[in-house]
Amino acid sequence: MGSKQWVIAGLVRLCAQVVTLLGFSGAAMAAVDGSRPPPSALQGVVSLNVGGKAYVASDGRHFSGDDCAVEQADSACANMASIKGTQHIPLYQSYRLGEQTYDFEVPDGDYAVTLHFAEPFDQAVGSRVFDVRIQGQPIFQQLDVRANRDGHHQAALSRTVDHIAVSDGQLEVELKTVEGAPILSAIEAFQRVPLPDTAGRLIWSDEFDDAPKDGHQAPRSDRWVIDIWPARKVNDEDQAYTGRAKNVRVESGVLILEAHQEAYQGANYTAARVHTKGLLDLQYGQIEVRAKLPRGQGTWPAIWMLPSNPFKFATTCDASVPEWQGNADCDAWPNSGEIDIMEHVGFDPGVVHGTVHTKAYYWANWNQHKGSIVLPDFDQFHRYQLIWTVDQITWLVDDIPYFSYVRESQDWAAWPFSEPFHLILNLAIGGNWGRAGGPIDNRALPARMEVDYVRVYALEPDAAMPPDSE
Repeated sequence: MGSKQWVIAGLVRLCAQVVTLLGFSGAAMAAVDGSRPPPSALQGVVSLNVGGKAYVASDGRHFSGDDCAVEQADSACANMASIKGTQHIPLYQSYRLGEQTYDFEVPDGDYAVTLHFAEPFDQAVGSRVFDVRIQGQPIFQQLDVRANRDGHHQAALSRTVDHIAVSDGQLEVELKTVEGAPILSAIEAFQRVPLPDTAGRLIWSDEFDDAPKDGHQAPRSDRWVIDIWPARKVNDEDQAYTGRAKNVRVESGVLILEAHQEAYQGANYTAARVHTKGLLDLQYGQIEVRAKLPRGQGTWPAIWMLPSNPFKFATTCDASVPEWQGNADCDAWPNSGEIDIMEHVGFDPGVVHGTVHTKAYYWANWNQHKGSIVLPDFDQFHRYQLIWTVDQITWLVDDIPYFSYVRESQDWAAWPFSEPFHLILNLAIGGNWGRAGGPIDNRALPARMEVDYVRVYALEPDAAMPPDSE
């Protein structure tokens, strides 16, 4: 197969994020001095807008243009009319179609590589399937872009893979046909570099180290509220949430959320969900949760955030309703927003998602904005991170940024994230996404999500407000 070599050299730079205020309220707060690097986004050593012109993204990343006058032997440049699910529409509108090989001259080192795709044609799932190899190793096998965007075409798909080693100055990316012609919209490669060690401030944490070494106890009631919910309350989830030690406990220095197959109050499964509303209501900051995730089809663990005043932007309901979650007559969701720091569904092992939901962009209009990173060892501990500023939200895993969402305007429909939110940790079973890849595999149960710690940092040393301040 013919190939075209792209030589794109660049320097890794840090894009400063600015936080003007960190709001904090709640009945109990920790104020422990700490040190964290500032929020940052990396400019790729490689950043190529495949099939298109040079482009500057709204979050500051610069992409080089593709010289489409010099064709690869088996691929051609093309454009599609419209794109959903991204703030970077020009990046996805251009693409190359056909088998492709890229050889980039880069410094030796450890890289994270992000590939951007979109399916331009309204064709059946399975019509375009291809393999992606990086450094000669299979990275994405039988990738179907449309299938990975809920079966809809013209929706942006972003996938990041970490720990790509370069030892000979060459980074090679290949797309090989399985069915139909491969497609690609952009490539980025980030070299792993230490972030600057500037002062930050740890303002809230739970290290889960309070339980006796030879036993267990409930999570601290001044840090966490335990939800007691029936099955089907939200997302058509199959489990009942309980407060039993069988489902939620602190043991050996970790918080355990554990799912079981059992008949319980009308449900066939039980699990656990905890949150910080009224105890930690956060407006801007950096969040880090070190956790390991369960394997098994039907599992659906999540680390996420909801607005502490869900009715702020609601138009069909207010605080007088008995319950807004799972209430189809109440538009508190999606109007007031949702931030998913981490979601993982067991039928797609190793693909971790970060997502925002807003009135302007959410799944019902097939326009949710999201990114994903591949973690083959997701059942080991990783640090799931979120950096939330007045103008941008950035998702990271182990200090590798893989997705960002930028404030476009003052319109609350696209940016309801100027209000306090609270944290939620849960392990669901089944539900409309957990069962999307097939039935629940009962052989995988019991299954658990383990959380080593939850830490929240101010982005500036003096940004934390005192307790109960306005």
